[in-house]
Amino acid sequence: MTLLHSSTLCLLSFAMVVFWTSLALGEPQPPASNPKPEKWWVYVGTYTGGPSKGIYRFEFDSATGQLSSRALAAETANPSFLAIDPAGRFLYAVGEIAQFEGKKTGAVSAFAIDLKTGDLTLLNQQPSAGAGPCHLVVDGQGKHVLVANYGGGSAGVLPIQKDGKLGEASAVVQHQGSSVNKQRQEAPHAHSINLDRANRFAFVADLGLDKVMIYRFDAARGTLQANNPPSASVAGGAGPRHFAFHPNGRYAYVINELANTVTAFSYDAERGELTALQSVSTLPQDFKGKSFTAEVQVHPSGNFLYGSNRGHDSIAIFTINVKTGELTPVGHQTHQIKTPRNFGIDPTGSHLLVANQDDNSIMAFRIDPKNGELAPVGFPVEVPKPVCVKFLAKNG
Repeated sequence: MTLLHSSTLCLLSFAMVVFWTSLALGEPQPPASNPKPEKWWVYVGTYTGGPSKGIYRFEFDSATGQLSSRALAAETANPSFLAIDPAGRFLYAVGEIAQFEGKKTGAVSAFAIDLKTGDLTLLNQQPSAGAGPCHLVVDGQGKHVLVANYGGGSAGVLPIQKDGKLGEASAVVQHQGSSVNKQRQEAPHAHSINLDRANRFAFVADLGLDKVMIYRFDAARGTLQANNPPSASVAGGAGPRHFAFHPNGRYAYVINELANTVTAFSYDAERGELTALQSVSTLPQDFKGKSFTAEVQVHPSGNFLYGSNRGHDSIAIFTINVKTGELTPVGHQTHQIKTPRNFGIDPTGSHLLVANQDDNSIMAFRIDPKNGELAPVGFPVEVPKPVCVKFLAKNG
C-alpha cells in the first residue's frame, strides 16, 4: 500500500475545500467527465400564415453546429413560444391569438413528443386565460404550465395531467396600470413568465408597467399569490420583456424592449426579492437608428450574457462578473442576422441558434468559451417566420 506524504494530504484537503467553496459560491465549474449528448431535436415556434404552418423540427449536431432534416412537427396557429417538460415527454406551445373558442383569450396546446421521429401529437388545448399569450414555462416538477398573456396583461397557471394533457387554469392574476409610453404602455402587457430554480417564486416581466411582478408559486396547488415585495421596477419607459436567471441563482437579468437595455439584479432566494444593480445598453454607442430588444439568455457557464436587437439586427454579447453579477459589453454579432426574435443556447454551451424572423431562417453560431464571442457556422437554414428555439436530447 502506498502512503501519501503529509504535504500531499494537505494539498488534497485544500483542493477539496476550494472545490466545495466554489460550488457554494455558485462559481462556474469545469465540464463534468460524463459526455453530454451531441444529437438534439430542435423545435422552432413560428408565426403562422403564408408559408408557415406551425411548429418545425430539426436535427442538431452540437459537435458541428449543423442543422438538418427540417420537418413540420405539428400544425397549429401562431405557436410563437414553446416549452418542454423536465422529463422530455411533452411540449407545450402558446397560441398567440386574440380569440379562442369564441372568447377573448389565447390558447395553450399540449403535444406528446415521439423521441424516435421528433414528431408531435396534439393532446389537447386550453384557454390561456388572457388574449395574446406570448411566453410560457413548465414548472420544475413538470406539474404546471405558467403562461404570460401580452394582450390581456395577465398570467395564468394550467395543471398538467399524468397523460400530459392540460387542465383548466388553476390560477389567473390580472395586472393593472400603465406607464409613461402612451403608445406601448397604455395598459399592462405581461411579456414573459419565469420561475426560480427552487420553484418557489414566479417572475412576470410586464412591458406596460415597467415592472417585474413577483408571485409566490405553490407547486402543489398551482396558485400564484403576490409576494412581499410584490415587484421590482426598471426605469420609466424601459419596457421589460424577457427575464433570465444566472446559473448560480444569485443574479437575474431583464432585457428592456423600449430602452434597449439590460437591467441586472441581485436575487434574495429566501424572500423572492430582486434588487437592481446596473443597467447597460444593448446597442453600440454610435448607433442612431430605431431598435427594440427581444430575448436575453445566460450561458450555461455563467460567464456570458446575450441579448437580441431588432433594428440594429445583432446579438449583443456581455461578460458577467460572477462575484458581483455585473455586465461588461464585449461587442455585437451582426453577420447573417435579421430581426432576431428569440435565440437558443444549446445545453452543451457550444452553439447559439438565432431565429431570424424577417429572414425566414435559423443561423447557428459557435460560442468561444474564453470570451463568449460568436462565429457563424455554415449558412442560414430556412424556416418561415421563426420566433422561438428549444432543444431536446434525442436520447430523451
